[in-house]
Amino acid sequence: MDIAIRQAAPGEYEALGEITAQAYLRDGLLDFGESDAYLAELKDVGKRAAAAEVLVAVRRDRPLGGVTFVPSGGPMADIAGPGEAEIRMLAVAQDARGRGVGEALVRACLDRARAVEGCVRVVLSTQRSMHTAHRVYGRVGFARAPERDWNPIPHLDDITLLAYALTL
Repeated sequence: MDIAIRQAAPGEYEALGEITAQAYLRDGLLDFGESDAYLAELKDVGKRAAAAEVLVAVRRDRPLGGVTFVPSGGPMADIAGPGEAEIRMLAVAQDARGRGVGEALVRACLDRARAVEGCVRVVLSTQRSMHTAHRVYGRVGFARAPERDWNPIPHLDDITLLAYALTL
């Protein structure tokens, strides 16, 4: 598939927000009590773009997916520490899945991380049920970092996010 990865433009924010929200909804990833608030966060690409870098995969000017790249433990970082970048909210449109879009987005984040002075590692969190994403992370060199697993909603014990890390 002939795709380009670049920084998302404001005119693409709405479409990219919808792709992200639908990916999480269709995959059953918003099944916890505070999902409405997180759904709004997934859709608000403009807010993410003001605090981090939002990359979009496009084919013929059509957004196919996106990812948020948080350099150097920026304000959107959940688990990144000093010298680390973080990947968040990776999503691919349903009709573009299985075509390398997700992997291309992850690789673009790794390229960005290598360009950030002092960045030595890239980290991310994922839900247990995101098996396809786990395979992508493994293919590009990420390894599980179970000591960094965490719970974004402490009062719900069954929402433990799995951490992955890749040393550059």
